[in-house]
Amino acid sequence: MLRVGLPEPIPAAWMPEFPKNVELIPLGYTSSDIHAIDFWIAPIYKKYAEPQFARLRGVRVIQSLLAGVDWMLPWATEGVTLCDGQGLHAISTAEWAVASILTILKQFPHYRDRQREQFWDGQLVGGKFSSDTEPPPYRILGEELAGKSVLIVGYGNIGAAIEARLQPFGVEMLRVARTARAGVASIADLPQLLPQADIVVLIVPLTQETRGMMNASMLAKMRPGALLVNAARGPVVDTDALLAALQQNRIRAALDVTDPEPLPKGHPLWSAPNCFLTPHVAGSTPQFFIRGYRFAAEQIARYLDGEPLQNIVNAQGY
Repeated sequence: MLRVGLPEPIPAAWMPEFPKNVELIPLGYTSSDIHAIDFWIAPIYKKYAEPQFARLRGVRVIQSLLAGVDWMLPWATEGVTLCDGQGLHAISTAEWAVASILTILKQFPHYRDRQREQFWDGQLVGGKFSSDTEPPPYRILGEELAGKSVLIVGYGNIGAAIEARLQPFGVEMLRVARTARAGVASIADLPQLLPQADIVVLIVPLTQETRGMMNASMLAKMRPGALLVNAARGPVVDTDALLAALQQNRIRAALDVTDPEPLPKGHPLWSAPNCFLTPHVAGSTPQFFIRGYRFAAEQIARYLDGEPLQNIVNAQGY
């Protein structure tokens, strides 16, 4: 009988119908017990997954529900197959990306702050981006997404889902992936494409090639006032370079991930101008977990039937 370890607790509404001939073994987050497991459905948080994996013996398959499994790669030793959750986050992360873009363009954080102050300031506010040649007498708080150019860096399942949700707004799409294909440029073309984009959405995996990819040089190529959206991994962006660009009012940012993460209290990103933060929640919805555990159950069925597993990750994290 196949021994399947899964996180505990899982709400009953999220639990799929697992194949027969499996033994489901709930693995408590705080338990110190050693367990013999064949197929492990890993917790989504590193702080829980790391100590749990250390207490497992005999693991042959690690199934993550996450699209990014860079921190799990050392566990995929000989005889252990690592599978990611590619595609499971597409809906939830794409919705977050669109929502964050509109949040910045429509200045919702500013209006929320004014609401708390019970202050009705209409269209009158100070400040400007460095692209302005003359400071206007007032700034209209709110921009239209229509007509803007959006560059998706990391055009895979999630990138395509983001594009599908942005298209009705009448945007111009630019696409970049690891390798070029029809309608999609290579990552090597990124320096030439950045100056063309009003909005840059990062959705790449964290690899040796993408770590620090958005450094000071690359950020300087962005249009003044452009918006950087990071739904990938924090280390894809050079934090010091991003802070400098934000503090100089050159660009704006919407970040679901940061480096370091969790972002410690007192870190300058918390108070950086033109920066909107969420605590790595873009992909987390009840529907995502339902999709995730259903996919894990399908993977277990494939394994039992001797069929190839999906979403197998190689040493480069793809």
